[in-house]
Amino acid sequence: VHLIPVNPVREDGLNPKSRKRIMPDLLTEPPAIDPLYEAHVYCNIPTIAERSMEGHAPHYFKLVSVQVLIRHGDRYPLYAIPKTKRPDIDCMLVPSRKPSHPQLEAFMKHMSKGSAAQMDGSLSSLPRFPSHSLCEMGELTQTGVVQHLRNGQLLREIYINKHKLLPGDWTAKQLYLETTGKSRTLQSALALLYTFLPDFDWKKINMRHQWSTIFCSGSCDCPMRNHYLEEEQRRQYSLRVKNNDLEKIYVDMAKIVGIPTRQLRASNPIDSLLCYFCHNVSFPCTKTGCIGMEHFKVIKRHQLEDERERQEKKLYFLYALLATHPLLNQTVNRLQRIAEGKKEEVFVLYSAHDVTLSPVLSALGITEARFPRFAARLVFELWQDGKRPKEHFIRILYNGADVTFQTSFCKDHYKRSSKPMCPLEKFVNFVKRDMFLIFNSTSYYDACRRRAL
Repeated sequence: VHLIPVNPVREDGLNPKSRKRIMPDLLTEPPAIDPLYEAHVYCNIPTIAERSMEGHAPHYFKLVSVQVLIRHGDRYPLYAIPKTKRPDIDCMLVPSRKPSHPQLEAFMKHMSKGSAAQMDGSLSSLPRFPSHSLCEMGELTQTGVVQHLRNGQLLREIYINKHKLLPGDWTAKQLYLETTGKSRTLQSALALLYTFLPDFDWKKINMRHQWSTIFCSGSCDCPMRNHYLEEEQRRQYSLRVKNNDLEKIYVDMAKIVGIPTRQLRASNPIDSLLCYFCHNVSFPCTKTGCIGMEHFKVIKRHQLEDERERQEKKLYFLYALLATHPLLNQTVNRLQRIAEGKKEEVFVLYSAHDVTLSPVLSALGITEARFPRFAARLVFELWQDGKRPKEHFIRILYNGADVTFQTSFCKDHYKRSSKPMCPLEKFVNFVKRDMFLIFNSTSYYDACRRRAL
């Protein structure tokens, strides 16, 4: 069982204009939630060039590894509102149509020649770019492709052009690439890699398939993880039942489309409505009336309130610790190998979903982070101290903002250190030991079978 979060949810409660501030001001009251502003942030429509903090370090530090976890880009809904016309979105790639990218046409040509690609199992049968005149359910849109072409370009300018992370004669061994078996995650990964790599060469692209959305690989048997997930879903249900405004809106929308309220709720209308909103398409109408912005705002506001309560109740946090340990453990092991001098897998890309990124953010203790928008990116940078080559540090960035000192394991270090990053051993100790303390355990296996204190 995997938690399917209701989509864009706000976790920070900070004024949107204060995003540059890294450490929270705990004395200020959070302002009222603005559901429309949050929905715009979630859509992540490519407009102005993005500024980011990736690649920033004292001049004597050397960047030795980068690991990136992305959410796929903008997609067509996974659910349809019954008895309404589906949103009319074109999933053909048309370079002359906005939003576009200077390399979109070249990307399409290159993707159509991908027969030499090394792809695990079912990945080889997936299309390498979206190509339907009416999008299929869950299909990546042109907006989604452009979002990741931009991500790749931004990371290339920092990590390749400035820091020379990969040499011109890079080999397949220097990359580790993994994606779930959905076309939207594979295509998002390919779009990012196309603009990121010094020279995109199909023979060097070895894409691994990950069957689990939480990337637990061979360590997925965890009964207590499932227990906390069920408890969290009960909490979600309880909060929804108590929300009278939400219930009235669902009753009203169900009358408009002519179906029982329960059936409308089961069709997860927010997923579909977000597509209308992000693509600036009018909400659906029937002979009885139209779904409008007020309906959207009430459902959206409830999601944001749900996310706030989720932070307070801690059930999701306990789920997140157990759900993400296998992925974080793999990340730490790789960083340790590179710190010891190994030159393989210096660039890592995991192409995933909101249900992958959200628990990772929670487990790390980054409670201010917004729910993962389309094409969100979480980056782990490993740095070597040029003055003391045996010392290694990490930086963690979310959508270009430095969140290293928001993590539970490095909050205190921030107060004592002059360096703008966290010692690698603090991250290692957190993943190998401290993640299990709340379960009164010393290992993942034991924590998966024991209740939290």
